[in-house]
Amino acid sequence: MNILELHNLKKYFATQKAVDDISFEIKQGSIFGLLGPNGAGKTTLLRMITGIFYPDQGHIIFNGQKYDPINDVAYIGYMPEERGLYKKMKIGEQAVYLARLKGLSKADAMHKIKEWFVKFEMQSWWNKKVEDLSKGMSQKLQFVTTVLHEPKLIILDEPFSGLDPVNANLIKDEIFNLAKKGSTIIFSTHRMEQVEEICDHIVLVNKGHKILDGTVGEIKNRFKENIYRVGVNTNAENLMTYIFEVIKHKPDQLLLKLQHDSTTNDVLKHFINQNIPVHSFNEVLPSLNEIFIKLVEGTPEARQFQQVNN
Repeated sequence: MNILELHNLKKYFATQKAVDDISFEIKQGSIFGLLGPNGAGKTTLLRMITGIFYPDQGHIIFNGQKYDPINDVAYIGYMPEERGLYKKMKIGEQAVYLARLKGLSKADAMHKIKEWFVKFEMQSWWNKKVEDLSKGMSQKLQFVTTVLHEPKLIILDEPFSGLDPVNANLIKDEIFNLAKKGSTIIFSTHRMEQVEEICDHIVLVNKGHKILDGTVGEIKNRFKENIYRVGVNTNAENLMTYIFEVIKHKPDQLLLKLQHDSTTNDVLKHFINQNIPVHSFNEVLPSLNEIFIKLVEGTPEARQFQQVNN
């Protein structure tokens, strides 16, 4: 079941097309990556999903019904990149206040906040002010206030910004736990390695258009280039062949690109015929970062991909 569907959304500001006919679906319980360079339209999309902006054209389906921003926003938790905390307010009071805005009673709010504060080792912060917190500490507080009302849809815009590795792993583990419990996560970032590790499905937007949509595995396979890493002990100069090209050579490893209609079996037969033992043999898939750069920079491959998928 889809928790969220965007159908042909458009949003213009003066002459700028911030979002230009974008559609995609997000399955319930998934961790969904929304990616793109600065100015791509990500923030505008998120603000339409949260009801801050209304689309000029198109519509949104939330939990099987036409999206009602006024009522449905209670089922959404939004952690924006620009933090929305009150600097002069005490942390405990602020957490209770934000929980009450999401419909929790004071007793329920106190109970859930204390649970999260214990989990994140924040008990001693209760009477501190936000302005006294480090960026990482305020990031943890913002995460807690975003999720404590157990929303169906959680939107996290650069959630690891300012966090040390220990606290980043803490937040990451909670993202997985929330998804297992049924919450759907939209994860917006420019850090591709985080996306590969966390997300099930991604959409890449650029200049207001969707240019890539699929699971992480599907996308990486779609852009693979027949490159393999082979563990061998041999000299690359002795391996001249029409079957493959040696891209890189280390004392115990080769990076090969298969030529023409060559297969992996052809490569292995070549090494066997040369009496060269093979210790390992793995396909090298491109990283999302490499795919991202290829598409956004407007290479011929990117234009061809867009023509095929339009």
